[in-house]
Amino acid sequence: MAKAPKNKTPRSPAENLDFALHSLQEELEKTKRYDASEEQLKHFYEQMLLIRRFEERAGQLYGLGLIGGFCHLYIGQEAVAVGLQSALTEKLDSVITGYRDHGHMLAYGIDPKVIMAELTGREAGISKGKGGSMHMFSTEHKFYGGHGIVGAQVALGGGLALAHQYNDDGGLCLAYFGDGAANQGQVYETFNMASLWKLPIVFVVENNQYAMGTAVGRSSAETEFYRRGTAFRIPGMKVNGMDVLEVRQAAEIAFKHVREGRGPVLMECETYRYRGHSMSDPAKYRTREEVQDVKEHKDPIEGLKKILIEQGNSEEDLKAIDKDIRKVVSEAADFAENSPEPDPSELYTDVLVEEY
Repeated sequence: MAKAPKNKTPRSPAENLDFALHSLQEELEKTKRYDASEEQLKHFYEQMLLIRRFEERAGQLYGLGLIGGFCHLYIGQEAVAVGLQSALTEKLDSVITGYRDHGHMLAYGIDPKVIMAELTGREAGISKGKGGSMHMFSTEHKFYGGHGIVGAQVALGGGLALAHQYNDDGGLCLAYFGDGAANQGQVYETFNMASLWKLPIVFVVENNQYAMGTAVGRSSAETEFYRRGTAFRIPGMKVNGMDVLEVRQAAEIAFKHVREGRGPVLMECETYRYRGHSMSDPAKYRTREEVQDVKEHKDPIEGLKKILIEQGNSEEDLKAIDKDIRKVVSEAADFAENSPEPDPSELYTDVLVEEY
């Protein structure tokens, strides 16, 4: 039997487990933020700004009655989707999320026109106008939605990860869910199977502080969501979700762990949504001062803008980027408004997969 190194006491099984569970968090804390090139920084800035302006316009169209049903905006949470999805391997890895999905699709580089057309229920929409705000997907990009059942996408994400493992394609699944969905039973059933089978999946809790209208502290006994995988031997990471560079750094660490065949990772991204849970939510459960404080001191776009200016970019350059993005969003809105609605016969398509 091999002897333990001198002056080093062997770890007990409990200590080994504790070390494994906290090693990724320690690695994140020891490393500096992602060292992005100036080109990458500008790309991150453009993507986050595109999501912000797109969502603002979607809110306006909802107010005009052009978007119906539920509509959940991503304003404030842009750094999470941009930071994580920038580290994915295109057309290899898969992504699944809940119903606050517009930002994820834009971060993927999907055409804003087909997203806006889907929001307005038009034939040119990415789901042919039949999915709307909550149920968009793109198999071409391996983006599998857009799900209205709280927490259900996590179990489906486990299935996607199992497919990656079964096909041995080298891909992983990124499964997003919110702090409210974190209390759903199917989430923990998926944790257990994913850990047992060492599935290639990263579970991402987008903790925006309010599960619909209930503060985290009132709805969750354990408010440190990155610890929720401990019982299943899943290592956790706590990340500042308002800092796109820290999110990207965390993604590098988590994805490397998973691609090495070491099983799933649970990542908690602490973020904040500026608008209500949906467009019908007046958000009276928090003060205006609270929201304003986050906007002034933690806004992900303003934070990156400050870095870009420190690197020598002028205010005029960044204003020009904003102007170009506003034009893209305006064109997307015009495209959506001028696109026809689906033919009634579309009610009967995409219901079943037909084998020929």
